[in-house]
Amino acid sequence: VQLQASGGGRVEPGGSLRLSCAASESISSFNTMGWYRQAPGKVRELVASITGGGTNYADSVKGRLTISRDNDKNAVYLQMNSLKPEDTAVYYCAFRYYSASYFPYEYDYWGRGTQVTVSS
Repeated sequence: VQLQASGGGRVEPGGSLRLSCAASESISSFNTMGWYRQAPGKVRELVASITGGGTNYADSVKGRLTISRDNDKNAVYLQMNSLKPEDTAVYYCAFRYYSASYFPYEYDYWGRGTQVTVSS
């Protein structure tokens, strides 16, 4: 499965962005799609994941970021609102055949990442 993330960019604090991730093959509701991010000098961290109708979020993004998926389009999205400078990072989408996981090494495929910069 190849994943292509897009939608990153530069935005001012309080602004919004919508990230998209397109998969090259059909994805099932049973598969987990996740968004991770990695800031310079920091470890890659889980932002959000979705399996079927269930979602998981990092505490730092709850209430501001929303993950969704469209299985017909083989796509997953991350709506990012009320962005903060600490949200600045490269965002990666990831695919896992099985149930949700916190650990990056348990995901089977990764996209190349898209840069999100929150700055005034």
